Amino acid sequence: MSSKSISVEKSKINEELYNFVNNEIIPGTGLDPNKFWKGFIDSANLLAVKNKALLEKRDSTQKKIDAWHSANRDNFSLESYKNFLQEIDYIVEEQEDFKIETENADDEISKIAGPQLVVPVDNARYALNAANARWGSLYDAFYGTDVVADDNGCEKTKSYNPKRGAKVIEKGRVFLNQILALEKGDWNEAASFSVEKGNLTIHLSDKSKTNLKNKEKFIGYSGTKENPDKILLKNNYLHLEINIDAKHVIGKDDKANISDIIIESAISTIMDLEDSVAAVDAGDKIRCYRNWLGIMTGDLQAEMSKNGKKFFRKLNSNREYLDGKDKKISLHGRSLILVRNVGHLMTNSSVILDDGSEIPEGIMDAFITVLCAMHDFKNKLNSRTGSVYIVKPKMHGPEEVAFADEIFSNVEQVLELKPNTIKMGIMDEERRTTVNLKECIRQVKKRIVFINTGFLDRTGDEMHTSFHAGPMIFKGEMKKSNWLSAYENWNVDIGLACGFSGKAQIGKGMWAMPDKMKDMLDQKAGHPIAGANCAWVPSPTAATLHATHYHKINVFERQKELLSRDKANINDILTIPMADRPNWSKEEINKEIENNAQGILGYVVRWIDQGVGCSKVPDINNIGLMEDRATLRISSQHIANWLHHEITTKEKVLEIMKKMAKTVDGQNNSDPSYVPMSNNFENSISFKAACELVFEGKNQPSGYTEPILHLRRLEKKSA
Repeated sequence: MSSKSISVEKSKINEELYNFVNNEIIPGTGLDPNKFWKGFIDSANLLAVKNKALLEKRDSTQKKIDAWHSANRDNFSLESYKNFLQEIDYIVEEQEDFKIETENADDEISKIAGPQLVVPVDNARYALNAANARWGSLYDAFYGTDVVADDNGCEKTKSYNPKRGAKVIEKGRVFLNQILALEKGDWNEAASFSVEKGNLTIHLSDKSKTNLKNKEKFIGYSGTKENPDKILLKNNYLHLEINIDAKHVIGKDDKANISDIIIESAISTIMDLEDSVAAVDAGDKIRCYRNWLGIMTGDLQAEMSKNGKKFFRKLNSNREYLDGKDKKISLHGRSLILVRNVGHLMTNSSVILDDGSEIPEGIMDAFITVLCAMHDFKNKLNSRTGSVYIVKPKMHGPEEVAFADEIFSNVEQVLELKPNTIKMGIMDEERRTTVNLKECIRQVKKRIVFINTGFLDRTGDEMHTSFHAGPMIFKGEMKKSNWLSAYENWNVDIGLACGFSGKAQIGKGMWAMPDKMKDMLDQKAGHPIAGANCAWVPSPTAATLHATHYHKINVFERQKELLSRDKANINDILTIPMADRPNWSKEEINKEIENNAQGILGYVVRWIDQGVGCSKVPDINNIGLMEDRATLRISSQHIANWLHHEITTKEKVLEIMKKMAKTVDGQNNSDPSYVPMSNNFENSISFKAACELVFEGKNQPSGYTEPILHLRRLEKKSA
């Protein structure tokens, strides 16, 4: 990247970023470049001062909490602790009840419950796959995963395995019977289909006819009424499409010639600029912004190759059908796209402000991502209501949420947009936000569209906030702890009390094991049952499988039921997950540290050496886990906490880190671009970064990993 800069008043903008904005983003928006840069720089200089003050308050608050725990460790009282948190304004006074007032949210936000993909925006192919994951093949999702067992002749083979296919067809029929009951018989008896008098007619194998028990679930078709090739249905606000093709490898062996079931899958997708990307300088940020721009203009493409042939992947078109009266129907072919900006902590050298400091990265993200999104106002490929959706992570309490609102208001003024054009999602992943969630939402009640729990980051902040209270329980025990279940319920309870149902998303976290789809199918139904109208998945295939849960569970009806339950208790949320008189063996302690260390090293080596912010990293048992900075935060804070409380020693941890570095090297030996750590510990930037995250973990702001990762990645790039 060029080190040259362009002066705007007293501030300096990286020349390539400046040219990218002027030459690629602004044309077509109707904005004057000079006016944009002046507005951006003036706002950034003013906002940066407030940003710095809020971060200083974070640090001073944490120091007060550290001191209180150190002084009260031997005589801890939850009541005294809670009173203390109120005294220092960590917990603010809850005001009167209110309902959110968000307007112009798209149906995917307000009316449709379903899976949500999160994807690093720095990878064009991933971004396109995610945007196109609005529709997915249920048959492919069954056939290509462990949902169908690889036994008794049902193995996945190079060519189509009819025996495995029969199991897929069987599961497809079970699904149809569960959600689309017939007046008589069931889907196993279906032989053919037609559209008669505006309704779907199912011809059964005994030559009789039947209809859907609920005729309104039939929406449309393609082909002819006498012999449709696609049947469009709708259940719980979600569409599904039955494909009929007697010549297809699957359809020819099917009694009704059904070749596939295509279902609405990833209803929304978050293009991520934060935890799943490694963006440390102007070049990295431009790559991310350029992909986001391509999504907003509809022009993004990625070159692919399959079977030796090259082709370009691009955004899907809308899907076209006829209804029962032959009126045209057009359905969206893509997910509704949100973008996750970074939080308030990090700065970026792309812009140097008047006082010589780097711009807070979140301020830069806000201006440039919304500027890109202005292209969608004309083509409406994404938002049909003219909204821009930004997810804001890692905010600590109402003041910081109010500051994000101020940033977005500044952006709207500079870009000449209507107030509240920018819609905000709040990641409920920091403790001070959780305990003040109602008041956080109040700050943005006119633009809020999303709240989401994030178990790993939330656990990382739990550990760091209570660092001096005592040694934390084993990482695997966190999911069973009182604070976590209370936190998950609290998020739903507060969201419903603030009028989210039918207006905004209440989300749940990621399924982290992309190869364990059977387990996901068995377990993730818990999220819609918990009242979440979206939940995160790691892949388009996972989105398709998870979508089946929303067909079986009407989330909005479930939310009505949950309104009558007792609200989660803040005292449970404040229960610190520390061990009471730990008596673990050395073997148990070392095994836990090994597990943490292996995960840290496996992720960090890809982040530092290859600039990969999210990847499937094999754990200590070689099970692939989706890792990002959130998983890194919890693992590094866990070891750092045990070091502080003398559960282990620095010498032992370093020994384990070296041992696990060899394990990680072995797990990556098939990667020709991989640089081993274990043959040169002293000079391995990745190994040093991993060790710093642990040994300096106590001193990292809120336990975040970004400061060390960014510093070491820049070192690696310059080397």
